[in-house]
Formats: sequence, structure tokens, C-alpha cells
Amino acid sequence: MTAVEIHVHERACRGCEMCVDVCPTRVFGFDEARCVCTVDHAEDCIACLSCAYVCPSHAIAHTGHHVVKDFHRDLEFCKRIGRFL
Repeated sequence: MTAVEIHVHERACRGCEMCVDVCPTRVFGFDEARCVCTVDHAEDCIACLSCAYVCPSHAIAHTGHHVVKDFHRDLEFCKRIGRFL
């Protein structure tokens, strides 16, 4: 099985920390000095793709994952952040 890889395009990252908040396995951290998200625990990624889904600048990309149709999304969270999408 191929490991999931997460790529953060730092020049596109707005520093909103939405990916940090939505990640169920706490893959992301935040670099206060550079004001960008960081991938601190890629090995814990379950490839739910919630981070890429909520990222307003599309700064997060995944490779090596299997797409699961109709994966559960936190609809209440999505309602709250809808204005950013």
C-alpha cells in the first residue's frame, strides 16, 4: 500500500488554520513565525481530505491515497466555514 503524502503550498497558504482545526488526527501544526500550516504528523493521515476540502486557497494536496465515495464530512463545521469557500 502506498503511503499518503501531503503537500502544503506555502506561498498559497493564508494562515487561517482551518486545516489544523478540521483534521481529525491532528496531522497539522502551525508555524507562527511564517504564518503557515505545517505537516507535523503525515504518518497519521487517514486521507479523509477534509483539510483540502476546507482550504480556502487550495494550498493542500494529497498523493498516494484511495478516494472513498461519500466519505463522512462534518456538515456543521462546513456550515460555519462556508463563507470562506
